[in-house]
Amino acid sequence: MTYQQIHKYSIDTPEQFWRGQASKLAWYKQPTTILRNNSQQPSGYEWFADGELNMSYLALDYHVEQGRGEQVALYYDSPVTGNKYAYSYNQLLEHVARFAGVLQANGVTKGDRVVIYMPMIPEAAIAMLAVARLGAIHSVVFGGFAAQELAVRIDDAEPKLVISASHGIEPHRLIPYKPLLDQAISKAKHKPNATIIYQRINVPEEKQVSCELHKGFDIDWQTAMKSAERVMPVAVASTDPLYILYTSGTTGKPKGVVRDTGGYATALSYSMKAIYNLEAGDVMFTASDVGWVVGHSYIVYGPLLAGCSTVMYEGKPVFTPDAGAFWRICEEYKAKAIFAAPTAFRAIRKEDGNADLLQNYDISHLETIFMAGERLDPATFEWVCNKTGKPVIDHWWQTESGWPICASPTGIEKMPVKAGSSSLPVPGYNVMVLDDSGDPIAANEQGNIAIQLPLPPGCLTTIWGDAERFQKSYLEQFPGYYASGDGGYIDSDDYVFIMGRTDDVINVAGHRLSTGEMEEVVASHPAVAECCVVGASDSLKGQQPIGLVIMKNGVDISPDELEKELVALVREEIGALACFKVAITVSRLPKTRSGKILRNLVRKIADGKEYVVPSTIDDPESIIEIANALAKTKLVS
Repeated sequence: MTYQQIHKYSIDTPEQFWRGQASKLAWYKQPTTILRNNSQQPSGYEWFADGELNMSYLALDYHVEQGRGEQVALYYDSPVTGNKYAYSYNQLLEHVARFAGVLQANGVTKGDRVVIYMPMIPEAAIAMLAVARLGAIHSVVFGGFAAQELAVRIDDAEPKLVISASHGIEPHRLIPYKPLLDQAISKAKHKPNATIIYQRINVPEEKQVSCELHKGFDIDWQTAMKSAERVMPVAVASTDPLYILYTSGTTGKPKGVVRDTGGYATALSYSMKAIYNLEAGDVMFTASDVGWVVGHSYIVYGPLLAGCSTVMYEGKPVFTPDAGAFWRICEEYKAKAIFAAPTAFRAIRKEDGNADLLQNYDISHLETIFMAGERLDPATFEWVCNKTGKPVIDHWWQTESGWPICASPTGIEKMPVKAGSSSLPVPGYNVMVLDDSGDPIAANEQGNIAIQLPLPPGCLTTIWGDAERFQKSYLEQFPGYYASGDGGYIDSDDYVFIMGRTDDVINVAGHRLSTGEMEEVVASHPAVAECCVVGASDSLKGQQPIGLVIMKNGVDISPDELEKELVALVREEIGALACFKVAITVSRLPKTRSGKILRNLVRKIADGKEYVVPSTIDDPESIIEIANALAKTKLVS
């Protein structure tokens, strides 16, 4: 069947389509009820309600039973420590089953919550799988979050235990986790029964951090594992939560996205072949962190469900040690697919514009480069395509969806790629563009990206402890649809173009303009490595666009000359109505640790409004530079 036929089948007959996908999993109890309405569920429906399974069993035990026990399940590659390990499916199962025994011995049972606050080390994945093995619910908090942010998540999830490590290791600094954890527990109203701490003693001496454990409360991971007994997987209902993952926000209480077990397992399993074209024995390198949804889905669960080998990378795209790091990983582990955020490739392009370092590595095993997490600008798309000679697939999804909403389905049919588009709706998703009244609009017209209900399996089922917020945030704006919060359009070939969050649409003298579209133009300039365009308030025209640009290393152009050329370029490509007159050269942009540019923060600074520095920011000092740069413009108060 073609992509178009499969997509139509999935929308017209979702029960038959997803019954076929679910049948490929080794359920303890195969579901007979595929999709049903249920007014008790915040969404109003549920998937595979009578099915029973265990995610840890599907990810590990099943593959051992199928004879893949000696195959590598997880490669750990840490340029910041010099450590490299490979865990076979047999070995990873042994670690997970025994650590589940540690958790069980400390009172964790089905339905309990366990917070995991760890760096990018194998023990983070082991902890996730061990919690799932017991039918408990994990909530992974990005390592290095400030104590207050961790405390908020502890209070919301109310975990029985917190699992952490002595410290995280960055290229130029060490982050002691234990003091942050102690502060968080002190601040939190909810007190966990205990913590389990993994001491990172197997790293170079200069990168070790001493960690004091409190007797009777802090449990040493390594000591507990010595006497731990293996635990068998616990059967859970398909609709039972697997995890809570908190979305980052600049203000207010974070939203705890709840993921069910059966729907998520089915969707991830389907996506591994349909989207990424990966099968048992293939290697997937996802350059993310287990603290983000990408790490949950495509470092841990997705590859292991499919019987693949996954690469867990504790490093950066550049400076660990250089901009050839990703290519080394692809060569060394024979990765068939790599998945990273566009910002990673922009960083590589900035440091190695001619891709000279790429020539040192054999990436012949690499078939496809996938990007997501933010808009992929055409300039970066074209650079990666041209330098690697590999297909680049931009795809779009969210923490809430848990797996891709739009993509070029490489495992179904090789579809043409359009620069600037995240390609086509994935089977299962009925993606629409609506006007502000909730009515569908014509092809090529910009509006609100929405998904007709029911959402396919794998998407969020509610907000932890706050069903009302779930409905208000996602279902109330457009009844019968999930409101994505993103704006864009669908062209006449059904390709979806995500132009940014709906608050990235600015109104300049009555014209609704996309800052994402302006960013595409600015990024196309050969001297620009990365950029950000926001709308600043203007008393005459309502809003005025302002560009912040990072220049490539070694380019021979002054900031003033670059500004003139960018203003002319936007005028030529979009028109004078864009009123793009300011392009400020900066050395860095404020980003989250997952690489997303904090455009809303930049917008508030530009408008002279009060702002909160988000806990997810990677480099707080970047805000000072941006504020100083913006203050010099005549547009900014």
